[in-house]
Amino acid sequence: MHRPFDDHVRPHPSASEPSGPWLGATEPDPADVDPVVLGALLDRHGWRRRGGAAGRYTRWTPPGPVTGGTSLLVPESRAFPDCEDLLGEAITALVRSAAPSAKDVLVGLTVPSDEIRWWRDFPLGGPSGTASWTVQEQLRSAARQMLLAGALAARERAGYYGARHRRAAQALLEGVLVGPAPGGRSLTAFVPVQTGRALAVRLSHALQATREAIDYQRATGGTEAFDAAVRAGVSRELTEAVIALVRGSEGARIALEWSPAAGVPQGCAARMEPVEFSPGDLPALRAAGARYLQDEPSLPVRITGTVVRMRRSGPRGVGTVRLRVLAGADVPHVRVALDEDAYRTAGHAHLVGLPIRVAGRLESRGGFRRLTDASGLVPVPVDEAERDRLMKSLQENLDFFEGAGEQEPDEQHPC
Repeated sequence: MHRPFDDHVRPHPSASEPSGPWLGATEPDPADVDPVVLGALLDRHGWRRRGGAAGRYTRWTPPGPVTGGTSLLVPESRAFPDCEDLLGEAITALVRSAAPSAKDVLVGLTVPSDEIRWWRDFPLGGPSGTASWTVQEQLRSAARQMLLAGALAARERAGYYGARHRRAAQALLEGVLVGPAPGGRSLTAFVPVQTGRALAVRLSHALQATREAIDYQRATGGTEAFDAAVRAGVSRELTEAVIALVRGSEGARIALEWSPAAGVPQGCAARMEPVEFSPGDLPALRAAGARYLQDEPSLPVRITGTVVRMRRSGPRGVGTVRLRVLAGADVPHVRVALDEDAYRTAGHAHLVGLPIRVAGRLESRGGFRRLTDASGLVPVPVDEAERDRLMKSLQENLDFFEGAGEQEPDEQHPC
């Protein structure tokens, strides 16, 4: 028997608390640095190439006016005896550099990462071109929604996911680092190639398909392009993320650049031109999201789970149970309406520390959180260790049957 998944959402990793592929990473080892990759990252992040010894090394200075500050000597290849010394000096200079882009270069060297950037256009009302707290939060929230939509699409293509695949998608985001840019207009996510390349690839295709579907609808009035776009990874979750990014702004752009260390993935362009969205796209995005929500079908499933709550309006008759899902559906919990006999069986199973198995249809309405047409409910035998754990869980939740005469209110889920 599988142990229930932990539903606790861990905090987003930061530079001080690395997670996943960043765990234990400090600064790159010069022995592991490819000078070609270093040069590509410097160029990507706006550093300026200013000559050097032809065929031996190049000199790079930070973005902005030349003030006699940091200057890097980067060897052309590892063919020269002093290559590793020069790389070590360049890395040390980047660590000490005050240029914000220096940290981005170091991140790309430490763990090969695809970089996703978001820009929002809006009037800057703060001093020195700064953005308000609310504007910053809107950008971060929309970017996270978009990454989550990409992670969901990397697992399975669907017009609407609801609660499905959330745990796996959120786990995929744990290795992503975020680097804000000065001014609050932009944000960069570093997606490790090792764990997140499928996310980056799927999101790049989905954003382009979204743009094309909007253009088609605005030109012809037809919505069929959004139906075909599901195969590219477009979903209600993605349209909601784009809406959140654009709403309240004068426009937004998303760009993706592949890790120079890992190379360009198969089937993708070497450089993805920024995909742009404007407030004029919002009606098409809202209509597409509503269409995805309405059209996604319910799913036949056979779920194994533990009863965590029971409700019915009186001492007898039909009732509702809430299950923590162990197997059979990629959602954390479902609610199931049961007749009197099945409800009694579910209660007895819980009291003796057994999960239950039940068949039905996982309804898309409400986010795939409800099982309808329930049938064949039976207790599931487990070994003694698992049974003891379930009984301990019961003892830790003595209010399990409190309010058993109350009708459980419907869960509210924003659309």
